[in-house]
Amino acid sequence: MVFIDPTHDLQGSGYQLQQSKIALGSGGLFGKGFGMSIQKFNYLPEPTGDSIFAVMGEEFGFLGTAGLIALFLFFLYRGFLIAMAAPDNFGRLLGSGIVIMIISQSFMNMAAMIGIFPLTGLPLLFISQGGSALALTLAEVGVLLNISKYRKIV
Repeated sequence: MVFIDPTHDLQGSGYQLQQSKIALGSGGLFGKGFGMSIQKFNYLPEPTGDSIFAVMGEEFGFLGTAGLIALFLFFLYRGFLIAMAAPDNFGRLLGSGIVIMIISQSFMNMAAMIGIFPLTGLPLLFISQGGSALALTLAEVGVLLNISKYRKIV
């Protein structure tokens, strides 16, 4: 119900979405400055985990979050270049799958903080506080770098 109507339960299951929208909106164009977020103190649940995009939006503003999205899109571009230069079909499919997994999980987290996608608990890869997701993501990037090592020369 909260995904359909975010104002349905503001003190219960809609609390995190409401607080993340407040954090993103209060950041404005340029943000409040590094470390100046108010929502991360006792308002946003998991500010260093699931809600880190909202905290970044408050501290760095629209330009900071647009820069982060641009970095993820650059990772997508470079990852597909590596995958397409793989010497065999397995390398191409594996590289493409790794890049799609990383980018889709990251954009799902961003969309959940904005309210476009339901809250899933997925961390924002490379940005959220460490854990098993970071370890697996770094292993996936290691496999992608190994694929780039054996690229075919065109």
